[in-house]
Amino acid sequence: MIWEVLVLGFVLSLDNFRVSIALGTVPFGLKRAVQVALAFGLWDAIMPLAGLLIGRRIGESVGDVADLVGAAVLGAYGLYLVISAIRNPEPDELDHPWALFGIPLTLSLDNLLAGASLGILGFSPWFSAALFGAMTAVLSLIGLQLGRAAARLIRIRSDLLSGVTLIIAAASLPLVFSG
Repeated sequence: MIWEVLVLGFVLSLDNFRVSIALGTVPFGLKRAVQVALAFGLWDAIMPLAGLLIGRRIGESVGDVADLVGAAVLGAYGLYLVISAIRNPEPDELDHPWALFGIPLTLSLDNLLAGASLGILGFSPWFSAALFGAMTAVLSLIGLQLGRAAARLIRIRSDLLSGVTLIIAAASLPLVFSG
């Protein structure tokens, strides 16, 4: 029974991991990376509990559009970065807390459905939420560091690279979930 929750937690964390790689190309420090990873983990812990409280019916209706909402927000932020890179000189550090902390919320909407489903199947919502949150935080921090390393290897403007990477990640999210 625990293996099913572990596998589900890992699978639910993969979209956050992939987006974290893209966000890791945004120039900010390790302290901010830890904060962003914790935000990813926090939302992935809260949403299953909310899903359990809200119920399966509402969770299913949100689940159909959750991935598209997350992708749209991610793509909009990427587009903002590209337009900003074209119009302005390169910043020393790119740090938009409203986006860095809002993106994890939109990506965790699919966990509403997971929480509702786990509750119906009799899984402990507290254990599942804690596991999902911890797994997502760790995978997100790893993804942020991988993105940071990639940004050092690819020598173009970091804000332009970040914007293009986020747009690509946003475009790939619906493709991954539809397949």
